Amino acid sequence: MSIIMGIILLCDYYFSHFSVRSMERVRTYSRYTRQAMTLLAGQIRLGRKQRKWSEQELADRAGISRATLQKIEKGDLSVAVGLVFEVAALAGVTLFDEQRTTLAAHIAGTDERLALMPRAVRKRGKSVSDEF
Repeated sequence: MSIIMGIILLCDYYFSHFSVRSMERVRTYSRYTRQAMTLLAGQIRLGRKQRKWSEQELADRAGISRATLQKIEKGDLSVAVGLVFEVAALAGVTLFDEQRTTLAAHIAGTDERLALMPRAVRKRGKSVSDEF
């Protein structure tokens, strides 16, 4: 058997027994996260239907494929959060506040609080004894 034939057979064996998908890390999510995504997905679907848009129309407006929109509407947690937020905004789903103008105020307040926090958080190497 030639070396090339042996490499081909080895590759064929590898790919038939060890798929790339089986080597991926399985991500688990908390119940709260799964329920929150299920709620957001339902609200997106409801918003789309209230606007009388088809899946393809909303996908086109968001610049994504219909398959990605279907994942979002099913609550698939593997979809990028930016895409989910964009689709939610297009469908009219309120994410944080009823008044969109107050979102800027919330961002400013968060930035102010973050400015008071240390830039980096590190584990303490040695605990300090306060007892003298």
